[in-house]
Amino acid sequence: MKRTMKNLKLKSLLLAAVVAFGFTSCNDDDENVVEEGNAQLTLRMTDAPGDYDQVWVDVQDVMIKTEALVGEEEAEWESLANVEAGRYDLLQLTGGVSQLIADVEIPAGYLDQVRLILGPDNAVVIDGEETPMATPSAQQSGLKLKVEQELEPGESYEYLLDFDVDESVVKQGNGGYSLKPVIRMMAMANTGSIMGEVHPNETKSLVKAQNASYTISAYTDESGNFVLHGVPAGTYKVTVTPGAETGLEIKDIDNVKVEENTAVDLETIYLE
Repeated sequence: MKRTMKNLKLKSLLLAAVVAFGFTSCNDDDENVVEEGNAQLTLRMTDAPGDYDQVWVDVQDVMIKTEALVGEEEAEWESLANVEAGRYDLLQLTGGVSQLIADVEIPAGYLDQVRLILGPDNAVVIDGEETPMATPSAQQSGLKLKVEQELEPGESYEYLLDFDVDESVVKQGNGGYSLKPVIRMMAMANTGSIMGEVHPNETKSLVKAQNASYTISAYTDESGNFVLHGVPAGTYKVTVTPGAETGLEIKDIDNVKVEENTAVDLETIYLE
């Protein structure tokens, strides 16, 4: 009973986090008033799981381009204020966890692109051994992500940068590794979430939602809970894959319907 109550509490906290994290919009609360003529821009980073111990990325800056062209010339890039720069282990950003990298007010108007600036201190850890990842200069100078959205004055906009670790970490012919980031960028207001709890939960299980257009995945946490953020509206097949050492069978859940601004709770998924 105590274990059940603990998991129910964790699920309640996760659901609250989904609502707070996913569905940001204009807020009349005095504590969250956006200065006149501005829009609130929030960027978070999360991870699609990969088969490594750790994957470290060195985030140094985030820049934006507010227009595609100024006259006949390409618009200039501008750095955001108060970027949460740092070296982050992507494999800690799963199971519903995300890392805030920017939360700032910018002038309202057209937002063309976001550029994620990486440093050289990227590495992958396999069997406890850390190996630096070569990062092409083009990646360090900025990974461009299209937004192409008009930001209205007084509104808040939240975007999720979802790293695909398996695609981003590339093994080289000499046995080394390189980082070529593959990132899915989603406007949270246009997506939903899928959450639930996997039982038994002695080891992490991989949870994947997939349809013809999208694949979103995450590992369960130590209590068996999971959240898939940034799921575009549609119908998905959800597959739970337990660790091979458990001897448990893969579980499929068909026809999971996701709508915008909605959190779908699959409740407890029992493995056999």
